Amino acid sequence: MKLPVASCVPGEPDDLVQALTAAGIRDERLLEAVRTTPRAAFVPAGEPAAAYLDVPVAIGQGQVTTQPSLSALMIEGLDLRGSEHVLEVGTGLGFQTALLARLAADVVSIEIRPDIARQAHMNLARQGVRNVELRVGDGSGGVPDRAPYDAVLVSAAFPEVPEPLIAQTVPRGRLVQPIGPGGQEEVVCFERTASGLARLRVLTGACFVRLQGRYGFPPDEAEPP
Repeated sequence: MKLPVASCVPGEPDDLVQALTAAGIRDERLLEAVRTTPRAAFVPAGEPAAAYLDVPVAIGQGQVTTQPSLSALMIEGLDLRGSEHVLEVGTGLGFQTALLARLAADVVSIEIRPDIARQAHMNLARQGVRNVELRVGDGSGGVPDRAPYDAVLVSAAFPEVPEPLIAQTVPRGRLVQPIGPGGQEEVVCFERTASGLARLRVLTGACFVRLQGRYGFPPDEAEPP
């Protein structure tokens, strides 16, 4: 009798789906997006074993990917229905971007580090993700020439929401951002109102890198003290 051959694949998308479900994610469209988006295609070549674990992955230049369950929690907070024009601040290697692209009409994603943005562009192209416009630049100021946005997701921390991001969000649009000094944040879901932003709820506590840029931390203060 031949023994079954063990799979050489360190994990599968369904492993992430199970982790997200255990973390409280209930949006079926989001869970299906995770199931059909191979995270292994969005991690560095030396990190395949971590692709389907619910853990952040180092991507170089002092940056890490967002933990999948945390990313899903933030995306779920945007309450996407499929027709939205979305701004993402902090592309990373593109996994979160790909999820947003599956859930919204289109995504404008801005990444401050050219090398990381270049890799994200290749990752997205290889997966056939066509409804993403990837920019390189200062995400703290948003992308005004493509505004306004129905939803904004910020993957870096600052003590307040930068004013340009508020201005670029449509009335009643959602914005999710880690609020804090970098390293210890509350991830907050906001709604744009006539007078600015209304805090809807705190989604979770988390640790994020600092938001760099004109409306964030200057480069010499990029690392938390």
